[in-house]
Amino acid sequence: MDTGQSVRAPKASSTESLARNVVESGQRAAARSNTSAGTETRSASFRIWRGAGPSGQLQDYSTKVSEGMVVLDAIHQIQAEGATDLAVRWNCKAGKCGSCSAEINGMPRLLCMTRLSELDLAKPVIVEPMRAFPPVKDLVTDVSSNFRAKKRIRKFTPRPPDAPDGTWRMAQSDADRVQEFRKCIECFLCQDVCHVLRDHHLHEQFVGPRLLVHAAQLEMHPLDILDRTDELKESHGIGYCNITKCCTKVCPENITITDNAIIPLKERVVDRHYDPLGKLVKLLRGKKSAPTA
Repeated sequence: MDTGQSVRAPKASSTESLARNVVESGQRAAARSNTSAGTETRSASFRIWRGAGPSGQLQDYSTKVSEGMVVLDAIHQIQAEGATDLAVRWNCKAGKCGSCSAEINGMPRLLCMTRLSELDLAKPVIVEPMRAFPPVKDLVTDVSSNFRAKKRIRKFTPRPPDAPDGTWRMAQSDADRVQEFRKCIECFLCQDVCHVLRDHHLHEQFVGPRLLVHAAQLEMHPLDILDRTDELKESHGIGYCNITKCCTKVCPENITITDNAIIPLKERVVDRHYDPLGKLVKLLRGKKSAPTA
């Protein structure tokens, strides 16, 4: 019997809504790629890691690519063409948010900054999640260990202001020294390539290159008054780093991680804890004067 009242459709579940948003987001991104890329297309093959948690396998996909496309464009296109449940983390698509970190043909890289023209498309492009972190689903990993490590590093603590108006004075050269470290986008590619984290999984004992850069930014800041040298040796595990420079090689911001951040911090630790001359000076300074008659 028609009562004249409208009947509401059942509300979609949050899971269905999320899945629809992912599909629509991928379709919009693919559409933007089509308008900005070249018109000539060719077929390319991709082998993408699929799976939830520690289990999974590489799955083959094929899609049309064109000039100007990056790997993230191809991932979005594959999502839009049928792999609607393919999980990938991304945000700015401009190499500034650090969200879309993955491994492309075995090398840690940003999906949005790796052009297909740089790759050999005669062979399948292999896209896998970062291997130094626990997998969540497909290309998404759990990088929360980095944020736990960051909390262990004591925060920026400035000296009292130099002027009555609450401002400080510092040399421009001192400010320039730490500016390089502030470019970090926390993509964690340096963490992924570090063998201490990737092969030995010492996430709780070693903060890794990204957090050593953060510590260097604080330690070398002209206004910071804290001394973190003992913590670098003990709780932050700087001794695990054997300065292979692989972290510097993969940094998308071209931060000279090893030479400008890690080695100076190591030198501070060595000077305090392992320099025999320094120990002798401390010993002599610590001796009490003999009592006089």
